[in-house]
Amino acid sequence: MHNSERSPLPLDALWQARAILWAMLAGECLALVLALAPGTTGDRWMVFGLGSLAIQWVSLLTLGALYLLRNQLDRLPRQNVGWLAILLLLSNAWLVVGAARLLSGAAWPMQSAEWGELLLRVTGIVLAVGLLGLAALHNHWRGRMHAVRAKQAELQALQARIRPHFLFNTLNTGAALVHQRPGEAERLLLDLADLFRAALAGPREIPLAEELALAQRYLEIEALRFGDRLVVRWELPKDLPDVRVPSLSIQPLVENAIRHGVERMAHGDIEVTVSTTPDIVLVRISNPLPEDEHGVSHGHQIGLNASQVRIHALTGGRGRVHTGISDGRYIATVRLPIETGQATTR
Repeated sequence: MHNSERSPLPLDALWQARAILWAMLAGECLALVLALAPGTTGDRWMVFGLGSLAIQWVSLLTLGALYLLRNQLDRLPRQNVGWLAILLLLSNAWLVVGAARLLSGAAWPMQSAEWGELLLRVTGIVLAVGLLGLAALHNHWRGRMHAVRAKQAELQALQARIRPHFLFNTLNTGAALVHQRPGEAERLLLDLADLFRAALAGPREIPLAEELALAQRYLEIEALRFGDRLVVRWELPKDLPDVRVPSLSIQPLVENAIRHGVERMAHGDIEVTVSTTPDIVLVRISNPLPEDEHGVSHGHQIGLNASQVRIHALTGGRGRVHTGISDGRYIATVRLPIETGQATTR
């Protein structure tokens, strides 16, 4: 299993479809500004069309080059990544203008003496637009990081409300087992240590397999507490994509399934199912609802909010947690995007 943790880059925001669409729209706006600028000669629609074509080529070539170089960019200091992006933008602009000059041949409308002036103008426009783009990306990234920190603080407050309840129940179970079944009491304490080690480590990203293992530790503890009242069913694929999730983002959903389902029933069960497609991983946690709550959900909100906050922040809005009630069961589904090229782990 691949465990190396890749820190996010500000340029990661550029690989999303929304960001690419905004870049293309900004290019069209720039072409429109150039066509409407005072002093523009000739047919302004022609100027707009040619400018739009050239700008889109430059934008897409630059985005493509940055994507192909993303692994190398990981090893560069953050302050150098922006300058490299501007250099690529400038190089692609010169390339597009040079290609247009060669392809047009004798039809090129400018005199040779004006060629240098055109390159200077293109360079000035590219530098101005590139610096504005870097400033916008920097502000977007800072806003995103502030939002992540705020959500992490909110999560910690939410988890602080969950842990005491679980801790007290676990210690009571351990005390009851220590004389009659010391082996099981020892296993309970080891599982508890693993869970609290993960909790005390603070907000971080871990492989999905590790997060599911933490959820399994939790369910093993609860199985000792509930005995025959609890049945746990796992359905996992043979190979799990090595997607990364926030630590303790799925375990709270399992805990809620216990607290608002099994704990309030004479007998209950928890189902944890993981399914994959080439693009996403779905983690499904379901539990029965007490008879008086069929069709209505009164609980689950603390763990649900905590998981939604962490997964939404980590995936830039592409991952999410949604819930529903079907056939008397409360179902929480975690949707996680799979990045291109991620390995699988057994």
